[in-house]
Amino acid sequence: MTKRGLRKRRRPIEAKATGVAEDTARYEREMAIDEFGPMTAAARARWARAKRKPGRPRRGKGAKVISVSVERDLLSRSDALAKDLGLSRAGLIERGLQAVLAAKGRN
Repeated sequence: MTKRGLRKRRRPIEAKATGVAEDTARYEREMAIDEFGPMTAAARARWARAKRKPGRPRRGKGAKVISVSVERDLLSRSDALAKDLGLSRAGLIERGLQAVLAAKGRN
């Protein structure tokens, strides 16, 4: 059974006799770190992205969490509309704010 990059499986007895020494040889070296050089700019950028904690994706200049009081009936109707449009509540509110600002000429 061979797939890309995988070795052919050996029978257990054969593996014990021939494969153990060659399989463990890579662990007998000193430090593998000695084989590496300084990071390139691209590698440094990849490393910085990998180290960064996951979070919400940034949209525009980022988001600000706010607390808004809304009448219950208006909220339930807007939630139903958001569901019909396939949006979140925040997405519907964002669209509404953009529409009002555009209507007033304050894009």
